[in-house]
Amino acid sequence: MRSFQSLTRGVAAVSAIALLSLAAACSKPAETPTAGAAPAAAAASAASKLGDLSAFRSVAADVAGLVDKGDLPAAKTRIKDLEVAWDSAEAGLKPRAAEDWHVLDKSIDHALTALRADTPSQADCKQALTELLKTFDSLQGKK
Repeated sequence: MRSFQSLTRGVAAVSAIALLSLAAACSKPAETPTAGAAPAAAAASAASKLGDLSAFRSVAADVAGLVDKGDLPAAKTRIKDLEVAWDSAEAGLKPRAAEDWHVLDKSIDHALTALRADTPSQADCKQALTELLKTFDSLQGKK
């Protein structure tokens, strides 16, 4: 049973990497919002200088949800998907906007450190994930 779970996790991680890498590589310029669109919705859908970060942000939001529920072991497992996908996409993303890439990379590293602490604190993890999501959101507005 244990090896089946390991195999399932491996397949899920590879699938997530492929999807996130594809999303990062195939990002297109954001469409112009319609006149009736809410400003927040328009900002959320805007691509950054790095391209469309929504797939990466989605994984970070999943991790934040797990942290909010107090499931730090699952959050630690899920953030690995973000780390692997982000590292895999580095060659395509970093040349687009190196400074923005470093800002986001540092924020991801901070969240990884909080979740991988010997005795992770839910408060520290929550703060790191909140900061990470804010970083994603601030970069989405930068073009």
